[in-house]
Amino acid sequence: MKQLMLLGMILLVSSCNKFLEEEPSGSLNQSHYYKTPEQVSAAVNGTYDGLATPFVINIGVAVSPVYSLEYITGYSRRPRPSGFEDDQFLRLDRLDNANSRLQGWWNATYYPVENCNSVIENVSITSVVDEITKQRYLGEAYFLRAWYYFQAVRLFGDIPLKLTTTKDINDIKIRRSPKEAVYEQIVKDLKAAENAGLPWIDPSGHVSLGAVKSLLAKVYITMAGYPLQKGKPYYQLAYDKAMEVIDSHQFSLFEQYSDLRNPVVQNTREHIFMLQRHPTVAVSNIHWAYLPYPSQPISIQSAYGGAMAPTTAFYNSFAANDERKQEQVFFYTRHARYGNPAETVFFPDPYVFKFWDDEAEKTGRSGANFPLIRYADILLLCAEAKSVVDGGTTSDATAIDAFYAVRHRAFPAAPKPTALTTDDILKERYWELCFEFQAWYDMLRTRKAFDVARGSMTSLVGYKAPNHLRSFEETDFQFPLPLAEVQKNPDLAL
Repeated sequence: MKQLMLLGMILLVSSCNKFLEEEPSGSLNQSHYYKTPEQVSAAVNGTYDGLATPFVINIGVAVSPVYSLEYITGYSRRPRPSGFEDDQFLRLDRLDNANSRLQGWWNATYYPVENCNSVIENVSITSVVDEITKQRYLGEAYFLRAWYYFQAVRLFGDIPLKLTTTKDINDIKIRRSPKEAVYEQIVKDLKAAENAGLPWIDPSGHVSLGAVKSLLAKVYITMAGYPLQKGKPYYQLAYDKAMEVIDSHQFSLFEQYSDLRNPVVQNTREHIFMLQRHPTVAVSNIHWAYLPYPSQPISIQSAYGGAMAPTTAFYNSFAANDERKQEQVFFYTRHARYGNPAETVFFPDPYVFKFWDDEAEKTGRSGANFPLIRYADILLLCAEAKSVVDGGTTSDATAIDAFYAVRHRAFPAAPKPTALTTDDILKERYWELCFEFQAWYDMLRTRKAFDVARGSMTSLVGYKAPNHLRSFEETDFQFPLPLAEVQKNPDLAL
C-alpha cells in the first residue's frame, strides 16, 4: 500500500500542499510507526491514498475503474475500442463477478480502510502530538473511513464492516453487514469528524469541516432514498446539513466555469474537497483520457484519449443557450492543432473539455486536482431535499436561491423561478455535475433516470439509456462482489 506525504507548493499568493507518494509500507503497525510526529503525520496522509485508487490506469489505454461509473449510466460512450470488461458497463451487459473493474472498486475501499483503522487505533493513544493535532488527525481518518464505506455500500450493498486493524488472517474472514448498519457507522464516523476541530476550509487539500458536513448531507439524502427509504425525516436532515454549509459563508460558486480547472484556485471556494494530484509524483490521467480519439493532433501526446465522451443524445439535452454547452466550457468540438495554433482541428463529435489542463497540453504531464465535492452539488442537494420535504414542489426562498445560484451561472438572463419541482432539480444535477462520477449514485438513490430524448425524468426501471442495449432492471442496481474476494473469503457469499 502506498503512502502519501505533503509538499508545500506556492500558487501565487496561497500555499497548497500536495499529497505525494512515499515508499510502500504495507499495513501500518505500531511497532514501526507512530513513534514520532513525522511518522504520525505520514500515517494520516496515507489514509488519503484510496481516493486515487479508482482513477489508476489499468493495462491498456485510458482504462480505469472510475470510468465504469459513467459508462453504466448510459449517457457516455467510449470512442476508443473497448474490451469486454468495459462493454459490460457501456452496453449494460450482465456484470461478470470476475470483471476487474469490480475488484478495483473493492480495493478502493478495503485497503485504505485498513490504514484508517490503524490511524484511529494508534493516534487515539499517542502522546507524540498535542491534543489539538491529535483530534484533527482523527477527524481526517474518520471522514475518510466514512468516505470509503459510503462509496462501497452504494455500489455493493451489504458489505463487511471492519473497524479494527488486521492482526491475523482470521480478522479478514468476516461476513457482510446489513447495509443499514454500514450507513449507521458512516454517520457515526462523520459526526466524530464534525467534532474534531477541523477548519471550515483547508487550502492544502486535507479534509475540512466543510467537506465533513457536505458528505454528511450527501449520506443523509442517500439514506432518505433507495435502498433504505428512510423518507422525509432524512431529507430534512440532508437539508439542514446542507444549510450549515451554505450558512457558513465559506464557499461560493466561481463566476466563470473556466475557474473549475484553474490550478490557482484549487481547494478553494467552489472546490470543497478534491483528489490531490501532482505532475511528477501523483499524475492525473483525466486530461489524457478525455482527449479526442481517434488520434487528433491537439496535444503533445495526441495518441492518448478515448476513455469517454458524451453521447449525442446527452449533449443535445443541453439547451443551445446553456453556457455549459458553449465551446470549450464543458465540451468542445474543435481545437487548435498542436504545434500549429493557426490551424483548427474539427472533431466528428463533441468531447469533454470540462477537465482540460493547459499545462498538461504543453508538458505532457497533468497535476490537475479532480473535484470530489463541489459547492454546486451541495446547493442542488439542498434544493432537492427541501422540494421532497415539501411534497415534490417547493416555493421555499432558500431552496430556490440555492438552485438559482447554479442555474443563473448557466443561464444569466433567466429569471428566478417562483417554484421548483424535484424533477427540475434532478435534471440540473445531470447537467451541472456531468462526468464527475455523480450521476450513477443519484440514479441509485432516486431510482430515476433522465430521459434525455424527452427532456424529463422517468423511472430507472425500464429506461433504456442512449448507449445501452437494453433497459435497466432491478438486478442492475448492485454490483456483484468480486469473484476473487469471495474465493478468498467464502463467508462473503453467505
